[in-house]
Amino acid sequence: MSPEVPTPPAERPPARSRVVRSNRMQVLLFAALTLILTLATVWGGRIWLRNSETLVFAVGDADGVEARFAAKLAAVLTSNNSRLRLKIMPNADSAKALAQFDRRMADLAVLRTDAKIPPRARALAILEHDVLLLISPGNKKIKSVAELKKKKIAVLADGDDNLAFVRNALEISDTTDAGSRVQMAPPNSTFDKLFGPGGYGAIIAIAHASKIVKDKSYEQYAKRGGFTVNAIDETKALARRNPGISEETLATGMLSSAPAMPDDDVDTIGLQWLLVAQSKMSTTTAGELARTIYENKAELALEDRFASKIEPADTDKDAFIVAHAGAAEYINGESKSFIERYSDLLYLGVAALSVIGSIFAGIYTKVTRIAPEKASELATAILDVGERMAHATSLEALDTLQDELEAILRGAVIGLRDGTISGDGLDTFKLGYEFVRDEIGMRRESLKRHASQDDNVVIVKTAQSA
Repeated sequence: MSPEVPTPPAERPPARSRVVRSNRMQVLLFAALTLILTLATVWGGRIWLRNSETLVFAVGDADGVEARFAAKLAAVLTSNNSRLRLKIMPNADSAKALAQFDRRMADLAVLRTDAKIPPRARALAILEHDVLLLISPGNKKIKSVAELKKKKIAVLADGDDNLAFVRNALEISDTTDAGSRVQMAPPNSTFDKLFGPGGYGAIIAIAHASKIVKDKSYEQYAKRGGFTVNAIDETKALARRNPGISEETLATGMLSSAPAMPDDDVDTIGLQWLLVAQSKMSTTTAGELARTIYENKAELALEDRFASKIEPADTDKDAFIVAHAGAAEYINGESKSFIERYSDLLYLGVAALSVIGSIFAGIYTKVTRIAPEKASELATAILDVGERMAHATSLEALDTLQDELEAILRGAVIGLRDGTISGDGLDTFKLGYEFVRDEIGMRRESLKRHASQDDNVVIVKTAQSA
């Protein structure tokens, strides 16, 4: 008996392998696109963070201390590779520079606290102190401001604004003889000339504290025993009446070490030079500018010692000029890191990225990615093997079907591993596989029994014929 062996169906490439290749290509493509997008985001963030910002610095005379300090600050910012840049805008004088700042045409300016303060000015740093020296001839002390008002006073300083300051501070500007009793000292005046016969009863010198320390003329005159440095007895009252005035102290030997002049600490008044910024300036920019200034004090000092002892701005809420929030954060050690400053934005960004990621994952799963085949769907192929098994009439045909069944099982295992087959209906697949496998086994035993019986019949017939 030679039963026909059924011809196996033509082999075709497994759909699963095509699915795997397609999904792998798409995963690689998505990974590459994600990497490119990440690099672009990082690069864009770096450009945004390092993007230069140009600040307009309004100054007075191009040869004045304001303009020279601005030039020093611009050079320091450049040498420190800061993202900040300065555009210096010179004016005819300090008043015009402040007017430009007040009109919001400039971001930065330098002002002295007796000037008209723009309402939007916020302090970044104290650059310098101007101190008032009340000097009398010989050993003649001036005991009070009331006594000073009765004397003829020479103001030894640069600019008429100092004359106005003295008159306002001493409250003698409203008197009829104020013009004759408080006058600017002639240029190149010396103490000898000013205190000479028919001269002045007192001299009020106003200058930068850093410059006074280096002025040797005071020591030379002190050696000749020519003057006395007097205290201002109403410093606190004057400071309260005039918020721009600051209380200052002349340390022993500040003007002259030998002989010591003054011979003891002396209370007086003064004014401050402030670097101010617009209130609208961002805290990040103001903080970075303040940090650069405080960390590079030595490089910012001018040749004539202006800004040689830069001090932090007054961060009290009742300060005459309130410190900028960015500078106050740096001064008080409260500067926020990038994460702290933009934490809310980062949280929103993470939430947004999560939503966007979910959307793209859905798009990948539903649209671009080939969906994994369910394990239950493979049961159809197993049942098909079972149906063809019923028509198998040889052991060779059963071996072919057994190989096909094992191939389906092997493919299912591989698919479950690489994700091309889902676990949905896995129990159904398992039940179908075991059923068909057992049926093939029983069919195999049946064919073997029939083959054995046929052989016996042939042997009996042959014996009978003999």
